[in-house]
Order: sequence, then C-alpha cells, then structure tokens
Amino acid sequence: MESILVLTHADESGSALTKASLEAITAGLELAARLGAPLAIGIVAADATHLSNGLPSARLLAVSGEAFAEPRYATDAAACEALCRASAATIVLAPGSSRFARVAAGVAHRLSGMIDTHITSIGGTATIEATRWFYRQRVEAVLTRDARPWLLLLDSGTHAPFAGAPGTAAAEEIKVDLPAIRTTVTGIRAPKQDEQTIRPDAKMLFVTGAGWTKKQQDGQTHVSEAAELILGFLRQTGASLGSSKSLVDQGGEGNSVLPFLTHLNQVGQTGATPRHPKGLATCCHGEEPHVVGWRFIADRRAISLDPNCGWTRGKADVVYVADAFPVIAKVNELLAKGS
Repeated sequence: MESILVLTHADESGSALTKASLEAITAGLELAARLGAPLAIGIVAADATHLSNGLPSARLLAVSGEAFAEPRYATDAAACEALCRASAATIVLAPGSSRFARVAAGVAHRLSGMIDTHITSIGGTATIEATRWFYRQRVEAVLTRDARPWLLLLDSGTHAPFAGAPGTAAAEEIKVDLPAIRTTVTGIRAPKQDEQTIRPDAKMLFVTGAGWTKKQQDGQTHVSEAAELILGFLRQTGASLGSSKSLVDQGGEGNSVLPFLTHLNQVGQTGATPRHPKGLATCCHGEEPHVVGWRFIADRRAISLDPNCGWTRGKADVVYVADAFPVIAKVNELLAKGS
C-alpha cells in the first residue's frame, strides 16, 4: 500500500507556508483520497509551532531550528531526508521551489529512490500517473514508475492552494543529525519590490514585444517613454513582466532596449511558460513561439494595431485593436486615480 508525504517549507517571513507548499498539500490530499492511502505533511522551518495550524487532519511532522531558517543544501537535504525516513513514505510530493529543487535529487539518491520534476498533475487509481510537459511545453507525457520512494516536484500554479480553518494542530518534531555546516547565511540582497519585474505569484502577466522599441506614428522611436509606461503599469498593478525573444535579443544587436529587460523575462518557445490567472500582451505578433509561453494563462488578452495579427486567430480571448502607447498611458492614468 502506498503512503504519501507532502514536504513543505516556510516563506521568507518564516510565519507561513509558501503558496507552492499549500498547492502541494492540495495535490497530496487529492492523491491520498483517490488511493485511500495515509497522508503525512512535513514542515521545514525555523519555528513550526504555528505553521501547522489550519493544516488538514494528517500526520504532521516538523524539522525546526535556527539552522533551517534559511535555504542551504546541507541543512535542507538533511531535513528532507529525515522527514522521508520518519514517515516511511513511498510517494513524496514537494513544491518545485528553488529551495526544494536544489536538494530533491540528492534526497532521492540518499533514499535509493527516483525523482521526476515539473509535474503538473497526478492521476491514476491502480497505478500513479504523473503528468509533465517536455520540449518547451509542446509534448505532454504521462510517467509511471515501480521504484519507491518516488519524489515528485510539482510546478506552481497547477493546484489550488489549500485553505483550511484555523486550528491548533501540533506537529511531531523530528530529530536531524546535521552534517558539518561550512556556509553561513549573512543576509539576502535583492532588488526592491517595485524594481522586481518577475513575480511568479502575480495575478497578471504583462508581456512586451519588439513593437515598443520600433518607430511610432511620428517616425521616431520612444524607448524611454515606453520604459516609463511599462514600469508604471507594473508598479500600479503588481503584474509580472514577460517579453518576446526578439525584444530581449535587441541589446546584443546594438539596438535601443528597455533597460530592465533580461532573458529571465523571456516567455515562449525558448523561454518560460508561466501560470497566471490573467495575461495582457502588447506589441507582440502572437505567433506560435509566443503562444507556447501563454499556454497556461487562463484569461488571455492582447493589444495590437493589426486586426489580422496572430492573436486574432483564436489565440487570445480578447484583442484590442489599438496603439499600446496611448492605451497603457490611459490605463496608468486611471489606475493612479483609483478608477
């Protein structure tokens, strides 16, 4: 009989589980109900005292202490291994966060198990079938394995976050034999929130295209104005910024570029395939490379001057035939007024 463990970890504040962890709990509950298997939830945090409150009725395990306050391979790998061994789980689900993605393969090796990443759904009744995408989200595969334990890293945005009623559940503390720690976390250096353009948990994805840097109706380019409009929209909406490959490549070609764009913003066939509830594309032609990056966006809208562009051929739910410059300027004005 299968037994399931869901690994979770605290967010940067240490006072709550991450959204991706709550999504993994939802996936674990669904799988346990379908298989009739026991479920355990493991927590890695500096202080797990209050993190177990509101979690579903399952066996709760925790590894806590100041050594687990910050992500670090040695401590996180030891914590995950200890939780897996304590639960004796045959199936281990974990969020595909940078913290767990860093250590999951090593944990699977220590347990003599197997691992698969970027899992989007888990089905099957007689056997467990894990689904993921290959070839830049163009080929969907269903995986099954006989080896146990089997670790599955879940992509964020594929399940609804678990939301339980407040409770007073207590987690069982698991002892961890830590190896010699050779690194010390002295702090985190990160851009200010209003300077951060990649926001995985944002409700909207705002995608820019090469049209922002091309000559406009007056025959001139307005790159600085475009940058101000885009950043203004991001600041007021909290949206995440995506870009076409053609736009981020312009810097290497000696052309005028938006200064805040990097290849990390790139979406599409050769970029990321983010998952957001809503998306707005501007100055993108909307052909296949871009559409691949939008495959998992729920509500897709676009602004384009060309009524026959790729977005109008069934690839977007709504297309606004207009110039993105005045449209975004007007939207920013309305947002500033609180409209």
